[in-house]
Amino acid sequence: MHPESKQDSKSKLEILKEKNKLAELGGGEKRVEKHKAGGKMTARERIDFFLDEGTFEEFDKFVVHRSTDFGLDERRYPGDGVVTGHGLVDGRQVFVFAQDFTVFGGSLSETHAQKICKVMDFAMKVGAPVVGLNDSGGARIQEGVVSLGGYADIFLRNTLASGVVPQISCILGPCAGGAVYSPAITDFNVMVKDTSYMFITGPDVIKTVTHEEVTKDELGGAVTHNSRSGVAHFAADDDGHALRLTRELLSFVPSNNMENPPRSATKDPENRREERLNGIVPEVSTQPYDIREIINIVADDNYFFEVQEHFAQNIVIGFARLGGRSVGIVANQPAFLAGVLDIDASVKAARFVRFCDCFNIPLITFEDVPGFLPGVNQEHGGIIRHGAKLLYAFAEATVPKITVITRKAYGGAYCVMASKHIRTDINFAFPTAEIAVMGAEGAVGVLYRKEFNETTDAATLRELKVKEFETKFANPYVAAERGFIDEVIEPAETRTKLIRALSLLENKRDTNPPKKHGNIPL
Repeated sequence: MHPESKQDSKSKLEILKEKNKLAELGGGEKRVEKHKAGGKMTARERIDFFLDEGTFEEFDKFVVHRSTDFGLDERRYPGDGVVTGHGLVDGRQVFVFAQDFTVFGGSLSETHAQKICKVMDFAMKVGAPVVGLNDSGGARIQEGVVSLGGYADIFLRNTLASGVVPQISCILGPCAGGAVYSPAITDFNVMVKDTSYMFITGPDVIKTVTHEEVTKDELGGAVTHNSRSGVAHFAADDDGHALRLTRELLSFVPSNNMENPPRSATKDPENRREERLNGIVPEVSTQPYDIREIINIVADDNYFFEVQEHFAQNIVIGFARLGGRSVGIVANQPAFLAGVLDIDASVKAARFVRFCDCFNIPLITFEDVPGFLPGVNQEHGGIIRHGAKLLYAFAEATVPKITVITRKAYGGAYCVMASKHIRTDINFAFPTAEIAVMGAEGAVGVLYRKEFNETTDAATLRELKVKEFETKFANPYVAAERGFIDEVIEPAETRTKLIRALSLLENKRDTNPPKKHGNIPL
C-alpha cells in the first residue's frame, strides 16, 4: 500500500474519533459540569447505567438540526439534543432515547423528534420495549410548528405501540407543555424527587391567569404526581434509583404482546404452607389489616413490586411471581378507607388490569371490599362512570384470572372485583369471606325497619336479626353452593392453590367478539 494511503486512512480514523468525542460532549464541558452539579446524570451516563454494560448501539449520532433562523445555523451540536439506540437489559433487547438537557435545554426539534420516532418504529418492527429518558425544556421555539409536528409524530407512535410493546417513561428533569402527552400515553411513568416535574402550564402562567401561587414541585413534582394526580407510578430518590426501578419493572413484563412474561427460577417451594395466613384476617369484620401482608407471604421469596404505592391507597396494584411466573396483583386495602372502591381506586386498578391483559400477564385479585364510597362528591365526580371502567377492564380481560375473597365482598363491588360472573376462571374464598348485598347492620335496618319501629325492645331485636343475617350470609357457602366460588380454602394453602391454578390456566384460550375495539366508559 502506498504510504500516502496509510496516512489518509489514519486521518479518516482520527476524524471519526474527533466527531465521536464532540458528539459525546453534548452541549460542551461547561454545560455538562453545570448539569451534573444539579445532581443529575448526563444523557449518556443514564443510558450506560440503565443498559447491560457495553451493549449500547447508537443510532444517528451525528444528526444535526436543519434550522437557519434565529442564529441556529451557527449552533449545531451532533445528536441534536437526544441520544438514541438500543441495548440489553438482563440480556433482553430494549430501545432507548435519552434527551440531553445540555443541548438547547433538551428542546425538541424536527430532527430530534425524527430520531425518537426512528427508535420507536424499530421497536415495533422487532417487538422490543421502548424506554424514554425525558429531560427537556419543551418544543424548540425557534422551529415553530415544525417542532410541534414532531411531538405529534411521537404521540402517534405512542398510540400505535400501546398494547404492542411496553413503553416506560422516566421523567429525569423538566417535562412541560405538549411534551407531557407522550409520557401520559406510555404504560408507566417514573419520576425523580426534587429534580423532575410535569405540567401543562407552569407556575408563572397559572399566576397570571388564575392568580394562584404555586411552586414547580407543588404543581407537578414527583410527590404530587405520585400521591395526588396519579400521573406517575414511581417516585425515585435520584436518577440511578429511577433507572434501577425501570430495569426491575421490565423483568416482570414480556418484550411484546405476542410473548409470555419471562419466567424466573426460584427456590421458594410451590407447596409452601403459611400458617400465619390462618389468623391474618381479623374475626371482627370492621377491624382493618394490611392486605400487603397476605400478598408478601404468598409471593415467591415474599416479594411484591408495588405500583402507584402512594396514590388511591385503598387499592393495591403491582407485580409478583408465583412459582416463577410473573403475575399482576389487584387487591382491596382494608387498612385504608376500609378498602372501598372510589373514583381514583377504580381508575388506578382499571388501567393496570388492561396493561396486564395487553401483555399476557395473569391477574390475581385479593378481594375485601365493603362497596363503593358513598358521597355527593363521588357521585358528582362520576363514580358510576369510573367504577364501570374497572368492571369493563376485568370483564374484557382474557388472561388467566384468579380471585381470592379474604373477607368482605358486598354489593356491586363484589361483581366488579373479578367475580365469577365476569369470566374469572377460578374463584377461591377464605372461610372468613362474607358475600352479600350489604353488611349485616345495614341489611337488617332495611329488612326489619317496620318491626324495629313497632317493638318496645328494638335493640334486642336488632341484635338477634344481625346475628341471624351473619349466620346466613356472612360466609362463603351460599355462593359456593351456587358455584360462584370454586373452593373455600384454608388460608395457609393460598400459595399452593394459586400456583396450581396458574399451571392449570397456562394454556388458556379466551377471545372477545370480533370488533375494532370496545367503547370503555372514559
